Amino acid sequence: MRMYDLIHKKRHGGELTGEEIRFFVTGYTKGDIPEYQASALTMAICFQGMTERETALLTDEMAKSGDTVDLSRFGTLSVDKHSTGGVGDKTSLILGPMVAALGGKVTKMSGRGLGHTGGTVDKLESIPGYRTTLSAEEFLEQVERVGLAIIGQSGNLAPADKKLYALRDVTATVESLPLITSSIMSKKIAAGSHNIVLDVKVGSGAFMKTREDAEKLAGEMVKIGRACGRQVSALITNMDTPLGCAVGNALEVKEAIGVLKNEISGDLREICIALAAEMAALVKNIPVEEAKVLAEQTLLDGTAFEKMKEWVEAQGGDTRVLDTPALFPTAKYQQEVISDRDGYITGMNAEEIGLISVLLGAGRASKEDVIDPAAGLMLHKKTGDRVKAGEVLCTLYTDRKAVIPDATARYLSAITLENRKPEPIPLILSAVR
Repeated sequence: MRMYDLIHKKRHGGELTGEEIRFFVTGYTKGDIPEYQASALTMAICFQGMTERETALLTDEMAKSGDTVDLSRFGTLSVDKHSTGGVGDKTSLILGPMVAALGGKVTKMSGRGLGHTGGTVDKLESIPGYRTTLSAEEFLEQVERVGLAIIGQSGNLAPADKKLYALRDVTATVESLPLITSSIMSKKIAAGSHNIVLDVKVGSGAFMKTREDAEKLAGEMVKIGRACGRQVSALITNMDTPLGCAVGNALEVKEAIGVLKNEISGDLREICIALAAEMAALVKNIPVEEAKVLAEQTLLDGTAFEKMKEWVEAQGGDTRVLDTPALFPTAKYQQEVISDRDGYITGMNAEEIGLISVLLGAGRASKEDVIDPAAGLMLHKKTGDRVKAGEVLCTLYTDRKAVIPDATARYLSAITLENRKPEPIPLILSAVR
């Protein structure tokens, strides 16, 4: 078998066989297939697409290219959630305890932040002592005992995807629906969960900018996940505005604690209940509306917050900060950003707000950058809110005094103020089940 023949076949719109896809994934992962031939094939896929069968085969082969996690001991109770990335997205910190409190076995391997989106692992590391690395046996034992473990991604989980994504990133072949789908789902399949819920973000702070593209991606991922033997559902959610009010690491953990203590309402609480309901519905095999009632009850009766404490303690975290969030690290400088006029906020550039948090020290512009756990923003006004001149729009938190003027100017530019009150946009746009 020759790569030349696979490239030629796909360039002319042919359907690759399982044997051909296996040949490509195995050979490229081992280094037997050169970069120029792999990039030629990915470009052909960008132009010609892939059938559902091809995409499922590619996903499965990439999932099997490295380590896989065996969660068979949990039967149909294992469940995972994946978000396509956004600003202020701390839902995993809230969903995990909620679903574990309902009997689910939540097994999550999360990444670090790069660019304008924050990473769950970075947020958890703002909890003193929290271990983001566990051995395979520690991970499984904790899930069995506590119902929840969130760790950093394994270095050898779906290595074919890691290598292929790096190639796509420099050959203008990222934006291909089959390649995006197989990239995301191969890691989820390798991570082993029987049930997978996808939070597909759409808007200015998301990878997918239009609802049509987000729904296509969600539909494809649900189909491919099911073709690979998993139970999958997806929600399309709005990311034109940062989720919640906190953007940062310790700031977001404190906000997550507030939701779990039932002290915070609003968009973050709403989306967490909806996603937890999707997860619980798959785990318990019950209607989503019934699961939604159960999910909300874990916030009302405190069982989700107690589960968070149990989980954090199991991974070495200091639970005193959960009971007393004031113990989290605080930034040296806190600067209020003031509105210079009256109006309604009709738009927020969520991506720009995420980049401002990076400027303040809460994220990475490159993989080598060091995170400041106390840095970030706290939003006091969001889209739809009425603002008066002299009111505080947000507070900046940083140890970098020199960046405050630039961050302030950029934040004011990221907000659109008009005299009219905007039409409300639903937080949850649709579901794919």
